[in-house]
Amino acid sequence: MVSMASSRALGTGVRVGVSDDAALEIADRVVAGWLRDIDIACSRFRDDSEIWRVNRGGGAPVVVSPLCLLAVRTALQVAASTDGLVDPTVGASMERIGYDRDFAAIVEGDETPRGSAATGWRSVEVDERSGTVRVPDGVHLDLGASAKALAADRAAQDAAAATGVGVLVSLGGDIAVAGPAPEGGWVIRVTDDHDAPLDAPGQTVSISAGGLATSSTAVRRWRRGQMQMHHIVDPRTGLPAVTRLRTVSVVAASCVDANAASTAAIILGDGAAAWLSARELPARIVDTAGHVDHLGGWPQDGETAGSRDA
Repeated sequence: MVSMASSRALGTGVRVGVSDDAALEIADRVVAGWLRDIDIACSRFRDDSEIWRVNRGGGAPVVVSPLCLLAVRTALQVAASTDGLVDPTVGASMERIGYDRDFAAIVEGDETPRGSAATGWRSVEVDERSGTVRVPDGVHLDLGASAKALAADRAAQDAAAATGVGVLVSLGGDIAVAGPAPEGGWVIRVTDDHDAPLDAPGQTVSISAGGLATSSTAVRRWRRGQMQMHHIVDPRTGLPAVTRLRTVSVVAASCVDANAASTAAIILGDGAAAWLSARELPARIVDTAGHVDHLGGWPQDGETAGSRDA
């Protein structure tokens, strides 16, 4: 029997599901441990985190833990696979637009921010032998998207190994599953906002392996001067992506891969469908008018009121 536990961590909602309710306590404990570890390694909002030290290293190599090294390496792999569209060196851009603290504590301002292209992911140096990360002075890493997806993947895998049952880990819009799935797969409600009520416009789908990620410009929004901000920054401009897309959901072999693709698609805007199709990734795209497009074998059925096929 499928059982779920809910909590909050990393500034988002957390859900842990198991295919056997007797395993829920162990799985939840494994996931909680992963989230604690990824937070202290990768949070740019904590002055005791490893990424905080890297970002303030003055251009010198900084010794970090194996987990932080893995997270940075994963972010660089994501950048390479998306041709730099998802770039971890947007941290300073995030700070300029006001996303310099946990989202719940963001303060809206009167000054309209000016954009500046990110330095670029190729400027980041990872030395596996010495266990160090170096960024140029003034460059700040933001691992928020890829590190959260990495945590979902690894936590699901470790929880499944610890319990011997199927496990689902949902961190906001990032979902990973591992182990034997329940009959019919894991049933997932796809909407603009993972906290949306059950009757909100969206679609019900199921997955049995890998990951599903949803990126959206409809949540995590605030104002700065004359500009409406959201949390997906285009590294080419250093400002929130200007896009006609509201939400992109992608299924892939891992949550990291799914998140990379959904985020890149939001930034690409009109070019998203062709980019996703070239990679043969199942995807659901919703534009700002509410029109829905299903790509790459994403199921057509299960849509509810408020959205329709384009």
